Amino acid sequence: MATACPPLSLPSTSPLGGGRSARAGPRRRQLSAVRCSAVGEAVAEEASVGTAEEPLLVSAIRGKKVERPPVWLMRQAGRYMKSYQLLCERYPKFRERSENVDLVVEISLQPWKVFKPDGVILFSDILTPLPGMNIPFDIVKGKGPVIYDPLRTAAAVNEVREFVPEEWVPYVGQALNLLRQEVKNEAAVLGFVGAPFTLASYCVEGGSSKNFTMIKKLAFSEPAILHNLLQKFTTSMANYIKYQADNGAQAVQIFDSWATELSPADFEEFSLPYLKQIVDSVRETHPDLPLILYASGSGGLLERLPLSGVDVVSLDWTVDMAEGRKRLGSNVAVQGNVDPGVLFGSKEFISKRIYDTVQKAGNVGHVLNLGHGIKVGTPEENVAHFFEVAKGIRY
Repeated sequence: MATACPPLSLPSTSPLGGGRSARAGPRRRQLSAVRCSAVGEAVAEEASVGTAEEPLLVSAIRGKKVERPPVWLMRQAGRYMKSYQLLCERYPKFRERSENVDLVVEISLQPWKVFKPDGVILFSDILTPLPGMNIPFDIVKGKGPVIYDPLRTAAAVNEVREFVPEEWVPYVGQALNLLRQEVKNEAAVLGFVGAPFTLASYCVEGGSSKNFTMIKKLAFSEPAILHNLLQKFTTSMANYIKYQADNGAQAVQIFDSWATELSPADFEEFSLPYLKQIVDSVRETHPDLPLILYASGSGGLLERLPLSGVDVVSLDWTVDMAEGRKRLGSNVAVQGNVDPGVLFGSKEFISKRIYDTVQKAGNVGHVLNLGHGIKVGTPEENVAHFFEVAKGIRY
């Protein structure tokens, strides 16, 4: 049994969580300390741990009083799990696994059955909508995404059509409904989409990139073409978020992985306006749906991310959590931000980093997570320890 952590003093006024949808709930809660139970120890429940009406993760995002931070991990379903590796032997192609409703549900539930995270995220890929937009692609083992005909001309962009999820990805809606039936409100079912600039980056570059030469060339020499493409992704991803919510997603994360390759001025032209459009469009039809924004390496853009209007900004590990809280301001919740590499450390070291992150985040509006996805080769027992320790914390 692990040793219980010592009391951790919190600032007298904790950082405020909860974005737009959290404003209706309690906004400020002052508690003197964070404490944790020994791993596996039962702790009396005084605050919300998730109810028949609302999962713990949603309550935390809304700024409500909760007894502990909810916890889930990006890429919690994936290659580090033995059960996933065995499934990959039977179904070796990624798209075979991610576009079959039964496999999507099975893979999404693998970490739920073992670790019981507070969020169960749909197993999919941000590029899944592309075929429905007339953009052929594949995911090649050892290489990653491949866009066979990169979009670099006005004519090519004009061939991109609006994404209709009901027609192209019915398995996503079916999988989300099945996940809700399985986990009920014991955890929040999470959907996700790619942000317009990140999707455009893949499509213009032809896949992953180190230098982003092609998309920057397009942005700086023929910006009208890029803006046309970005607008098409914006309309389509707003519709995709609504589709996911209509089929059971209780929160949706927007991944703008490559926006941090932009300077602040270029972020304000090529990413931020389109993120705001998505958020505004979703608010019109789904005003209470929590939206999370994640952009890796976002330290240089941090103050600009809440301007998108999202409820939660997910921090990577290169930003100190306490500093990130101050820079983000009081009207947005925060997610993160333990370094995924920490999971290769000792259990004692993992515990220490969890406690440090939770203390710095404060006791309102924090979703505990990694600062990026779980890395291949991470010991599964260390992931189990992460969840045990995290779920033993009490404010």
